[in-house]
Amino acid sequence: MIDLDDLTTSEIEYIFARTKYFEESPPPRTLLQNRATLNLFFEQSTRTVTSFVLAEQRLGADVITLSPRDSSLGKGEAIEDSAITLAAMGISVLVIRHPEAGFPRRVAEAFDGHVVNAGDGTHAHPTQALLDIYTMLKEFGSLRNRRVAIVGDILHSRVAHSNILGLRSLGAQVVLVGPEVFLPQSFKQDGVAVERDFDAVLQNVDAIVLLRIQRERFAADPALITDQDYIAGYRLDGARLARLKEETIVMHPGPYNRGIELADDVLQYAGWRYARQVHHGVFVRMAVLDFLVNERSDAC
Repeated sequence: MIDLDDLTTSEIEYIFARTKYFEESPPPRTLLQNRATLNLFFEQSTRTVTSFVLAEQRLGADVITLSPRDSSLGKGEAIEDSAITLAAMGISVLVIRHPEAGFPRRVAEAFDGHVVNAGDGTHAHPTQALLDIYTMLKEFGSLRNRRVAIVGDILHSRVAHSNILGLRSLGAQVVLVGPEVFLPQSFKQDGVAVERDFDAVLQNVDAIVLLRIQRERFAADPALITDQDYIAGYRLDGARLARLKEETIVMHPGPYNRGIELADDVLQYAGWRYARQVHHGVFVRMAVLDFLVNERSDAC
């Protein structure tokens, strides 16, 4: 699973059905029994690596988490050769995060097993998008014709890129909101609108996904936009919360930066769904691993 365009709408819906099943049932510790999973994270992670480890353990897998500095990659071994070696050892699933866009696909082409992209550069983060979308489905039942605003640094956000694919697949209307330096007009497409004025969309959306500025993805350049200008145009605060529909929910993939893309008012807002996103993440990743290894099951 490199991105959500690897899945049909039916397969996404099946993963969500399995997610609901896992949330409501005792942990099925035999579904990945005698399967070895390796988590290989070349970038820092709290939520994603922890939830993958928990998901793997709850499914009964043999779980290995390897730091890149402890691998032979530091000795000059090509990742393709590492993939061959790991498959020969009996590793069934590789979960990979890497700063280079396309890195997990390179591994997948050489690895005789399953590869899950846990985030590659600015390209994709499919399981984060799945848990975001599942959180919305729990709230609304269906996303058809629901309006979802994704706000902030769209250009550098792998989460945004995957969310756009998944939301369009399920019939949502996507509104991308941000300054041109973070949101080129080229993002506009069928089912995806581009909006510069955050205040103009507040009263017409069902969900807002806030994004942090991905400063690690581009050279420090204060000329892009100052914090003060970004806060004035795109921070969600008490005044903007007051203009939302009562049922509008607010989400964030994390980590969030208080005072920049959101004010502390958001953390007290009744529709703040960050903790629920994190909670759902373990079960979504259980469903993804089960789907890849065991394919479809009638038990949902």
